[in-house]
Amino acid sequence: MTTLDLLRTDRVLSVVRAPEIGDARDLCSALVAGGIHVIELTFTTPDLPKHLERAASGDTGAVVGAGTVQTEAQARTAVEAGAKFLVTPGQGPEAAAIVAAAHEAGVPIVLGSLTPSEVMTAVALGADAVKIFPAHQFGPKYLKDLSGPFPGTPLVPSGGVNAGNARAFLDAGALAVSAGTDVVSPADVAAGNWSDITAKAKAFCAALS
Repeated sequence: MTTLDLLRTDRVLSVVRAPEIGDARDLCSALVAGGIHVIELTFTTPDLPKHLERAASGDTGAVVGAGTVQTEAQARTAVEAGAKFLVTPGQGPEAAAIVAAAHEAGVPIVLGSLTPSEVMTAVALGADAVKIFPAHQFGPKYLKDLSGPFPGTPLVPSGGVNAGNARAFLDAGALAVSAGTDVVSPADVAAGNWSDITAKAKAFCAALS
C-alpha cells in the first residue's frame, strides 16, 4: 500500500511540530495505537534527521515523512535519513528541485499551496498531492471550491484542522486532513506523554467517522 493509498484509508496524517522530541519511535507507536499511521516530522524540530532515523528503527507500523521541506538539500537529507514522503509549506525557488529529488528517491511529494494558481503550479511541477495551508483561515467551503476545477487532485488541508472541523473538510473533498497540535502538542511530545497522545489520536479518528 502506497502512502497515498494509506491516506485514502486513514483520511488523516499527524504533523508533529515540536521544539524537541523525546523519542521519535515511541511517538510513532503512540500515534499508531491511536489509529494514525502517516506521520510528518518537520524541519522546525532541531536535529530532524536523527529523529527520522529513530522513527524508522523498529517496526512501529508508521509511515514517517519530513515536513517543512524548503530546499533540495533538505529533501535529500530527509530521504537519506529514512523519510518515506516529503511535504513543503509552499512553493519557493527550489520547488521543482524538491519534486525532482523526491521522485528520484521514489517517495511522494506534497507541495504546499493556497490559491488556484499555486495548485495549478504544484500539479504542473509533478506534486503527488497538494497541501492547502493555512486551511482554517478559509474553511471547508474554500476547499470545496478548489475541488471544482481540480477534481482529480488530492488535496490535504493543513493548519488549524481539529476534531471539530476535520469531518467537514473531508466532506468538502479532501483526500485526508492534517492533525497538528490538536493531537500532538509540543508539551506532550517533550514530556513523553504517549498515552495522552494515543487518546487524542483516537478521539480525532473517531471524529472522522
